[in-house]
Amino acid sequence: MPAERMDDGTGAVRSSVLPGGLRVITEALPSVRSVAFGIWAGVGSCDEDLAHAGATHYLEHLLFKGTRRRTAMEISAEMDAVGGELNAFTGKEYTCYYARVLDADLPLAIDVLSDMVTSSLIEPKDVDAERGVILEEIAMNDDDPSDTVHEAFVGKLFGDTPLGRPILGTVDSINTITRDQIAEHYQARYTPDHLVVAAAGSLDHDDVVEQARRAFAHVLTGDSRPAGPRMATPGGPPAAAGAVPGDPARGVTLVSRGIEQANLVLGCGGLSRTDDRRFALGVLNAALGGGMSSRLFQEVREKRGLAYSVYSFTSQHADTGMWGIYVGCLPSKADDVLSICRDEIAKVVSGGLSDAELDRGKGQVRGSMVLGLEDPSSRMSRLGKSELVYPRLEPVDEILASIEAVSHEAVRSVAEEVLTRPKVLAVVGPYDDDAPFINALA
Repeated sequence: MPAERMDDGTGAVRSSVLPGGLRVITEALPSVRSVAFGIWAGVGSCDEDLAHAGATHYLEHLLFKGTRRRTAMEISAEMDAVGGELNAFTGKEYTCYYARVLDADLPLAIDVLSDMVTSSLIEPKDVDAERGVILEEIAMNDDDPSDTVHEAFVGKLFGDTPLGRPILGTVDSINTITRDQIAEHYQARYTPDHLVVAAAGSLDHDDVVEQARRAFAHVLTGDSRPAGPRMATPGGPPAAAGAVPGDPARGVTLVSRGIEQANLVLGCGGLSRTDDRRFALGVLNAALGGGMSSRLFQEVREKRGLAYSVYSFTSQHADTGMWGIYVGCLPSKADDVLSICRDEIAKVVSGGLSDAELDRGKGQVRGSMVLGLEDPSSRMSRLGKSELVYPRLEPVDEILASIEAVSHEAVRSVAEEVLTRPKVLAVVGPYDDDAPFINALA
């Protein structure tokens, strides 16, 4: 199939579809001498049932352990020999294997990553060895209270659904999952129609397509079309409409730890990634807790010295999202901090933002997005992620125009819609009882 130019606003992005539905998307950046290359799989922890909890991340580890052509050592050594970077990550809705190399070494990166993704052996001995590594990773996250409180928040907000479960799995699920279950997950999810090859940097699109065609030749069979973008999260998370089911007091989750600091996340359901109001929520979030000039930073840290770290955040998924505030403070200051957070939420719901806050919020969102696209790796990530989860690749100028168009009315409307939703509070700290925190949800 001939290459198509995608409407990215620059003319540098091109895409092709190979037999079996494999998509190849590239962006030429003539000013650099490197290439970021990634293979994106349209599978994340949201696609797991209970029997396969943690399988997606487990599989990410195992694909580095050897293929029919290469041992684990050879995979590492070939990339090290050219100074290349090789890594991977697993998300809720996708997995990515990526490399960054000099432009002359792109054929090697394509060959190594495609071999890993399509021809992993998943040997029983590697499954057993990596089980311990993943358990160590879970333990490492559990030792970081800021990670723990965010995990607890997500679990409480979305409940026992694929979206609410940890990407890493749990100690029980990792201890019980079998090699055959992981291999089953691999064979079902890593098919060409669910894969995207993305590359950005010093490259020629037609060359990348031809190299991908050769590297994936043994799996490019049939007449499958590319899978469409993810439009719904399996399992229907209970917070999709922004509601926490049951008694609001049950929205408190406490992880008792003998540590010196209280870690708090107060938040609620947010917006999906295709909701047009996400731009207004992003501007509101930036003004409320996105920087040193934000209301929360000024009120909590600068004026009162109650916390070192305080910020708000928002994120989107296919049919839902979340918004929240994180604070790390002395345990004795938690009540004061939560009271200020409630007050600031109420103020922005009732009064919106000032002109200066609206302008700063827009500027922060614009700058963060554009500065985040200044290197080949971020450009590659934009291509791969957009192909898997968005209906189309949105031109940067179009996104910037949507941010600039955010009005006071739009901010007030989204604040009233989102920030008034029933809240979840996650707490990690030296507390024995969650009763004192129930009022924070009032």
